[in-house]
Amino acid sequence: MSFTHRFDPTTLREYDIRGIVGRTVCPEDAFAIGRTFGSIVARSGGRTVAVGYDGRLSSPMLEEALVRGAAASGLEILRVGRGPTPMLYFAAVTLETDGAIMVTGSHNPPDYNGFKMMLSGSPFFGAQIAELGDLAARGDVVAASAGTVRDVDVGRAYVARLMADWDGGGRRLKIVWDNGNGAAGDILADLLARLPGDHVLLNGAVDGTFPDHHPDPTVPRNLEHLIATVRETGADIGIAFDGDADRIGVVDDTGEIVWADQLLVILARDMLRHHPGATIIADVKASQTLFDEITRAGGTPLMWRTGHSLIKSKMAETGSPLGGEMSGHVFFADRWYGFDDALYAAIRLLGLVAHMDTRLSAVRAALPVTISTRETRFDCADTRKFTVIEDIAARLKVDGSAVSMIDGVRVTTPDGWWLLRASNTQPALVARAEGNTHAGLDRLKAALVAQLERSGVAAPDFSGDDAGH
Repeated sequence: MSFTHRFDPTTLREYDIRGIVGRTVCPEDAFAIGRTFGSIVARSGGRTVAVGYDGRLSSPMLEEALVRGAAASGLEILRVGRGPTPMLYFAAVTLETDGAIMVTGSHNPPDYNGFKMMLSGSPFFGAQIAELGDLAARGDVVAASAGTVRDVDVGRAYVARLMADWDGGGRRLKIVWDNGNGAAGDILADLLARLPGDHVLLNGAVDGTFPDHHPDPTVPRNLEHLIATVRETGADIGIAFDGDADRIGVVDDTGEIVWADQLLVILARDMLRHHPGATIIADVKASQTLFDEITRAGGTPLMWRTGHSLIKSKMAETGSPLGGEMSGHVFFADRWYGFDDALYAAIRLLGLVAHMDTRLSAVRAALPVTISTRETRFDCADTRKFTVIEDIAARLKVDGSAVSMIDGVRVTTPDGWWLLRASNTQPALVARAEGNTHAGLDRLKAALVAQLERSGVAAPDFSGDDAGH
């Protein structure tokens, strides 16, 4: 039987395939992804693909169709079941599969879902996803044949491996965990049963309707339950996960948010004690404080493009032991496998906190203080967003501004810096600015707005958006 399939073009994104269930993503799309990705694996000489799924209501249906498609390519499909995305990555690495696909909507609203992929141990993204869409549209797949499907339980091995890097010394901690009703629920329960400490678990049940709050720990309002519980219980730390547990959120013992770049400062200082001079990677949205503190600790900071697949690839290229993004992705290649895993990041962080001779809040408070806007996204058509960046970059070069074009434009002035980049996943531009003073931040925002206006783009409203950081 011949096979062709056309995906809704809005679903073929830079890092994954993702859309609204029943509108832009359906079981037929899942089958086509399995059939086409399976063909790519087979043509590369591969034989096995691991498949997992998150806790969304639509995930079992999409996973079943995905498995049928991949098996029709003649492969052996290892179904690892429901769990966090990092568990699927762990299965792919430790079982040495040739490919892996995770059915997950990550931190998107409940009616979204999607697919993250690995090929030969590396992220499958960008041009590879575009090629997958082209192959499906042309029906360019291997001849259909009957593969095999079997269930594989990796949960216990994954928890055991997480615990293998737990530093059991130091003081006993009281920890509040917020699973956000995400996919980590069952694994997290098993982990806490083995992890020393006094644990309070919020929203532990896997529930794809996310009844308590949206599972995105980068948004402060989603941390309100965690913050309140840390303060009520006198906990040492609070930890939150996104919907598929590849991103982490942290609050200190006073309930203040430890932003991702501040978390990376803490992790990098420890990493550089063991790996002096190592390259530590962070994305362009991170505070200048992070890059300065890496240098101060004897490391080599590297600013790189936003995107978990891009950071992972750059770490592999440079041999970096640690990387991260402002979105809460943290990547350990030291004693771990180089992929983003919020559960593993929590284990490493808790080991550090347990050995601190002061409270986490004191460490956070001792970091240099800057004033920044939050990440601001605003609409700009896909056909226009990259052109806007190119136009602004050309003007900045003529003006002689100190500009980095690693990912969009990041402009540094004596007041601090501002960033404007095109989203890789939405028809939007992304802006952020960080100043040394409130007056300096106002000047940075004014410069950013002026550039947008010169390009005919309505500027976002930054008023009331400043925060100490």
